[in-house]
Amino acid sequence: MRKSGWIVCIVVSMVLALSALPAAQNSVAGPPTTDVKIDNFSFTPATITVKVGTQITWTNADDIPHTVVSNDLSFKSKVLDTDEKFTLTASKPGTFPYFCSIHPRMTGKVVVE
Repeated sequence: MRKSGWIVCIVVSMVLALSALPAAQNSVAGPPTTDVKIDNFSFTPATITVKVGTQITWTNADDIPHTVVSNDLSFKSKVLDTDEKFTLTASKPGTFPYFCSIHPRMTGKVVVE
């Protein structure tokens, strides 16, 4: 085999070896996230504890509309139809009880540390 043939074999071997390595992960992670499911007239989990900066997403999995409204009105979603979401970033520590303004017996709580 010629010298150029060996070089091609070496390059191909290196490419194959490198392609077997796992892809590098992006070292810049996004904010922490947590999810709350709205279904069967309830928020699940009913109480969540998160750190400041966490993104909380409520998803309406019910077949009727719901809202997410804090008791102190510091956050309020629009009316969420089936599969719609409401996302909030926890910006300050505290305990934030909330409810569905359409079905006030539906309640939950966000604890931000």
